Amino acid sequence: MSYQKRTALALASALAGTVVLLAAPAAHATVVDVDYQCKTPIGDKSAVSPIDIKSVRSGGGYKLTMSFQKGVSSSPVELGKGAMNPSAVIRVSGADTGQVRVSGAPNPAAIPANTPIKISDLTGTYTPKNSGKVDFTAGVLTIKALGTTTTCTPSNNPGPSLRLDVTAAGNASQSTPDNGGQLPKTGPLDSAVALGTLGGTVLLTGAAGVLWLTRRGQGAVGR
Repeated sequence: MSYQKRTALALASALAGTVVLLAAPAAHATVVDVDYQCKTPIGDKSAVSPIDIKSVRSGGGYKLTMSFQKGVSSSPVELGKGAMNPSAVIRVSGADTGQVRVSGAPNPAAIPANTPIKISDLTGTYTPKNSGKVDFTAGVLTIKALGTTTTCTPSNNPGPSLRLDVTAAGNASQSTPDNGGQLPKTGPLDSAVALGTLGGTVLLTGAAGVLWLTRRGQGAVGR
């Protein structure tokens, strides 16, 4: 096998490793039934709602969206458009701990009396302090309407709706080489090295090894 073919195979192997790295799941989401026990102005109420939590990377943090698939409370009187304001807490556990406050838009349409209140999607931003696997679990839900406050607390110790492999901003900056934000230019395989921005250091290391072998081989031929 020629030296050029061995070099091509080595680079292909590095690229394959990058594909595997990119395909590795960074998050696991599931819909979890949450049994809410609510303290309302007219007495105690309860309801079970499936809860879904999703995440999108946003700058140095993650935008979380908490979705309710069923209503969790009701009102003895009609709630006019915009009369109800929901918010909640998402509990954080695992490699990082704490809580994230999320809130949503007021009801877009009137809610008839004695009708389950459908909560709009609640959103908030989570900024990790530590890197690693983190669980996000539905916490206390608060509904404010017509000057009253209803507090709904999960009573069934629900499991996490989202598990995310997070990277703290400080850790990310420490692992980034100080080269002015530019990838090193190394000659004929510059385009292959540029692909390393998609795969991280696995591809960069593989390409660097190939370049070193290529140059060493060329030097040997020159001799």
